[in-house]
Amino acid sequence: MAHTSQPLTIGIIGGSGKQGHGLALRWARAGHTVRVGSRSTEKGAAAAAAYEAELTARGDSASLWGGDNAGCLDGADWVVLAVPYPAHTATLLGLHRALQGHKLLDLTVPLLPPKVRRVHLPPGEAAALEAKGILGEEVRMAAALHHVSALHLADLDHVFEADVLVCGEGRALREEVLTLVSDLGLQGIDAGVLDNAVALETLTPVLLHINKRYGTKSAGIRIVGLPDATG
Repeated sequence: MAHTSQPLTIGIIGGSGKQGHGLALRWARAGHTVRVGSRSTEKGAAAAAAYEAELTARGDSASLWGGDNAGCLDGADWVVLAVPYPAHTATLLGLHRALQGHKLLDLTVPLLPPKVRRVHLPPGEAAALEAKGILGEEVRMAAALHHVSALHLADLDHVFEADVLVCGEGRALREEVLTLVSDLGLQGIDAGVLDNAVALETLTPVLLHINKRYGTKSAGIRIVGLPDATG
């Protein structure tokens, strides 16, 4: 799979988890250098080695590094936050200084188990807005990929039919994320300012309800009425 953008270095905080797995595989296969972070150096290194072996077995070349979450930020053009909501605030506080000056893509959905099919508004209205409040103006933020199955991301033969809504601070920043989304094999749609993360995050419990109600695991969204070339 040829990359559709200039090769970048992407650090994934929580990259050893379920969501990080598929993201790392797809971005590495697209030609980016992926730095896989985890709470422990050993777990991050093991995950990166496993991902590289998985790609090599398919005949794909890849550039992956693994270590702790702080280490995955080194030299990163983009940082991706892929941790569960209960770990969201603590992770950001722990990496506050290291994240300054970075561009951060937050994938977090504030689900409240066991009622994950019910909308839960966190104190800051959205996880992405809470992250912005913690990190401040020196970190430019976007939010996306809330409605993409981790299982489908990790299945490199899966062809996506749904769209990805992207919101963030400024059109230029959102354009960068749209390209990263394209490199995952998905179509991104510019969904406006970071405040709109409230709508994106709260749609996930609705899709989880739809999955249960209709006995599927792949409910997604498709935006209609757009010209052929979005942007």
